[in-house]
Amino acid sequence: MQFSVRQACAADAASIAELWNGFIRDTAVTFTTLEKTEDGIAADIAARGPCFVVAEADGALLGFATCFAFRGGPGYAHTKEHSVMLAEPARGQGVGRALMDTLMAVAKSEGCHSMFAGVSGENNEGVAFHKAIGFTEVARLPQVGRKFDRWMDLVLMQKFL
Repeated sequence: MQFSVRQACAADAASIAELWNGFIRDTAVTFTTLEKTEDGIAADIAARGPCFVVAEADGALLGFATCFAFRGGPGYAHTKEHSVMLAEPARGQGVGRALMDTLMAVAKSEGCHSMFAGVSGENNEGVAFHKAIGFTEVARLPQVGRKFDRWMDLVLMQKFL
């Protein structure tokens, strides 16, 4: 599959919202039930700059990755958490790895030392993907998420950059 990775821009917000909201509505990949708005995503893109990247092929969004503060306060300034989402046709095609390689390189250049992934315990694909790109499971938090009328575990995974 031929694709490119680039920094996200405000014009990507609608496509990102469409992709992300599908995961929010229909899956346990994310615990949130609040759908993303185009304006909210555009604001995140503006605030995060090069720490918000997209993959595309022939003008169509294949996925995105973004990182943000792991926790508040200056002591956590060198640790980030990230989100990565892929459209179905992009899975298993190297798109996720390319997005994360780009994102981690940018984060490292900005002084990030450690990156976390918070993966739903029901997302075996997500856990396997993160292991494949060098993340290690550091904690499993039982029943901290609730969605679809059931409790779900959160798997915390970490990679030192």
